[in-house]
Amino acid sequence: MKVSFDFDSTLDRNDVQQFAKELIAAGHEVWIVTSRISTKPAIEKGWHWVKRQNEDLYKVAAEVGIPEGRIVFTEHVDKIVFLKDKGFAFHLDDDEWELTQIMSSKDSCQPLHVDHFEWKENCLEVLNKNNNE
Repeated sequence: MKVSFDFDSTLDRNDVQQFAKELIAAGHEVWIVTSRISTKPAIEKGWHWVKRQNEDLYKVAAEVGIPEGRIVFTEHVDKIVFLKDKGFAFHLDDDEWELTQIMSSKDSCQPLHVDHFEWKENCLEVLNKNNNE
C-alpha cells in the first residue's frame, strides 16, 4: 500500500523514521511529499543554499530506505495536487493547512496529524481498514 510522509517536523523525527522503516519492511511503498523546493531548479535560480538544506532529506530517505524516485518536492504547491487520485492510503504531516486541503478534496488519502498522540495507531488503523476492503 502507498503511504506518504511530510519531511520537516514529521519524517525528520526519529520515531517517524522508525515507523517508516517498519512499513517498508512490511512491504508498503513509502513516499516523501514535501513543500520544499527541489535542488536542481533552486540552483538554476541561484539559490545554492537549497542544496545543503536538502542534503538532510536525502540522507534520511537513504537511511529509511526510500528511493529518490519516491521523493516529491511540491515547491510550495498544496500537497493534494500531487497526492490526488494516486491511491495513497494516508499522508502524515504537521501542517494543518495541508491536512485540511487533503480532507477537503474528498480523495481516498487519509490526512493524519503527526502531533496527535496516537498518530502511529491512526496510521495502522487506516492500513488495516484498507487491507480489509
